This record gives sequence, structure tokens and C-alpha cells, in this order.
Amino acid sequence: MRKTTTTRALGWAGALTLVVAPVAAHATNGYFSHGYGVKAQGIAGIGIALPQDALAAASNPGGIAFVPNEVEVGVSWFRPSRSTEIVGNGVPGANGQYSGNATKDFFIPEFGLNYTVAPAVTLNFAAFGNGGMNTDYATNPFGAFGGKGSAGVDLSQLFVAGSIAWKANPQNSLGASVIFAYQRFKAEGLGAFAPASIDPGALTNRGYDSSNGWGVRLGWTGQLSPEWTLGATWASKVSTSNFNKYAGLFAGGGSFDIPSNFGAGVAFRATPEWTLALDVQRILYSDVPAVGNPLSNLFLGRPLGSSGGPGFGWQNVTAAKIGAVYAPTKDWIFRGGYSYSQQPIPADQTFFNILAPGVVQNHLTLGLTWKNGDNGELSAAYTHAFRKTVDGSGSIPPSFGGGNANIQLEENVFGVAYAWKL
Repeated sequence: MRKTTTTRALGWAGALTLVVAPVAAHATNGYFSHGYGVKAQGIAGIGIALPQDALAAASNPGGIAFVPNEVEVGVSWFRPSRSTEIVGNGVPGANGQYSGNATKDFFIPEFGLNYTVAPAVTLNFAAFGNGGMNTDYATNPFGAFGGKGSAGVDLSQLFVAGSIAWKANPQNSLGASVIFAYQRFKAEGLGAFAPASIDPGALTNRGYDSSNGWGVRLGWTGQLSPEWTLGATWASKVSTSNFNKYAGLFAGGGSFDIPSNFGAGVAFRATPEWTLALDVQRILYSDVPAVGNPLSNLFLGRPLGSSGGPGFGWQNVTAAKIGAVYAPTKDWIFRGGYSYSQQPIPADQTFFNILAPGVVQNHLTLGLTWKNGDNGELSAAYTHAFRKTVDGSGSIPPSFGGGNANIQLEENVFGVAYAWKL
């Protein structure tokens, strides 16, 4: 029976790996997800020192040693609301409100399989959407500057991670993940930037292109006492192949790597019913030229697509997450949390970020789990990212008529997952 269940789980893993890639699009802490796994989403994305399910490896592979043998399948409904206002611009027809919500709904699957193969060794397989960004402007905000048709971008990122954890003793576990990253991207309506590109034929309206690469994540989980657990994790930058169809858009001829990140967490079991937890995460967006280079590089003689060319001007961010788990009975668990992230987009970089307004900073989350007998459990989570506007005072270059590009984002996420104990 156990072998049959595991075989089915591996089959689902392969199927979900194919399914996740075209639909994994979010924007929360910048364009990284605020949490991996429905249980973690319910507690503000916390998972570095609080492993709860088979998706724990996505936050800290050291934690999988403290997760039971299980397979989990879930899906999140993600609905962002993104918009732009252009004011004070001197080009006729440019000023006005623009909605980026022509595409409203995204469904993001997840899969995890956790299995202890020896008393001190646990293996894990997980597939999840790492992050992404989508804007879809039916009315092109760059239309007055020469953009044709609708405008927007669609960036999806899929991570498939194989992990191993080794318990050095019953209280401490070291973990490592080998991660395959797949990205898909398209851009439309950016013809206004053609004169500023090193390769105007590889700038916009080329359909989808894909890239992939490999990275690693390392982690430690330590139970200092029955009450206190600590965790730490680090993920390398993933150097991916170039988006060749967009070699005239991204700096370095279409290069779009995935930034490194690291973090630490603590969990405190205050009573048998209550657990409090805190995570802190640092994401190094500025290490990726296509993301971190400012638009002002264009006016230093570095066109779009060139080495050192303009990017979105994102800066590194720190995200702090705090939450609680309440388990009043053996069948019910309730979760809640709040997270705050620094602003990745400076006010003077909003013009290009009309395409990628990842500006939300505050998240409030709720979640629950119902245990259906000894072997099954159903979990759900809701996340609200509060509306945030970045007023881009003087963000539009004088060569485009000057003025302000004010970008706005709000998000709602609802996730459900079911887990079977093996």
C-alpha cells in the first residue's frame, strides 16, 4: 500500500511540474512569493524555523527532517489589482488612469513529497511557483509615446527542488536542495522604447520565451529545547540562460537571473496549544542587472539590452514576518500572521515599473487545518496585501515629456491543500 501511494505521488509530481510552469505568476515581497505551502501562507509565509508540511524545503531544507512522511497537493487563487496614473506629462494624450487588470485571475498549483528513508535521513521533492509578475494594460500607458496595441509583461518562475536533510542528532538537522528553475516571459506594447534599444527587433511583441538554470539552497533547523526552535537558510543566485527573444530589453542581451536570498527564523511553543513564530528574509534584487540597474543608465550611453543597460531599478529588501498557530483540539489548527517588506521600487524608478508594479508591503493572513482522520488533512489560507501606491515624482524622463508615473498594487490570495500521511 505504501509503495503504491508513493508511486502515485511521484506521478503527480511529474504532472504538476508541467502544469505549474505556465501559470505561476505572483507579486508579493517584490516578485517573490510571501510564503511556500498553504500552511505557511496562513502564518504570513513563515517557515524557516516552523516546518509544517512537505513544502517546507522551499523555505528551509533543514526543516524537512521534522515533517512526517506525506504527500501534499494544493492550489492558490491569486488576484492582483494593478494600475498606473500618469500626471504632469507634456506629451498630448499621455496623462490619465490606466488599468493593468485585463487578466485578473491566476491559479498556482503546488506539490510536495516528504519521506524519511533512514532514521537520520529525509528526502523531499517539491514543485512550487517561486514568484513572477503580470501586467495586462488594454489601454497602453506608453501609447502616447509610440507604443502600439495593448501593453504588459508576463513573468512566471517555477522551482523544482530535490532536497535531503540529515539529523546530526535528534535536535539538529542540516539540509540541502538542488533546485531547477524554469522561467517564461513575454512583453507587449513597448515599441516606444525601440530607439533606446541595442536590438529593437528583440524588444517587444515576440511572444513567450523561456530560460532555465540551477541553484542550491542550504538550511539548518535546531530545537534548542521543547519550546524553542531556530532556523537559518541561504539560497544561491540562479544564473539562467538568456531570454533571446528579448535580448534588446534586458541588460546583458536578455539575461534575467534569479536573485540570491537568505533568512533566519525562530519559533516558540508557549503552551501545548499556542506557537509563536518570526521570520526575517533578505532578497538581493540589485544583484541582477535586469532587475536592479536604474533607468538612468540609459542616459549614460547604455541602451536597453546592452551590458550595464537599464533595468527596473529595484533595490534589496528585507521582509519580516510574525504569526501564531493555535491548536485547540487534535483535529483543528488555526493560523494568523502579518508581514512587512521594504519597498523595492524607489519613487524615481516608477516609469519603467508601470510594467512591474511590485509595490505592496503589508500582508495580513489567516489559515486553518482540519484533520480528516489519521491520514488526511485539509488546509486553507487567505492573504490580503494592502493597497500601496508609489508616487513617482519626476520619474518620467524629460525626453518622454516629464511628469509623474504613480503605480499601485493590491492583492488577494486564497489557497487550499490536501495532505496524505504515508
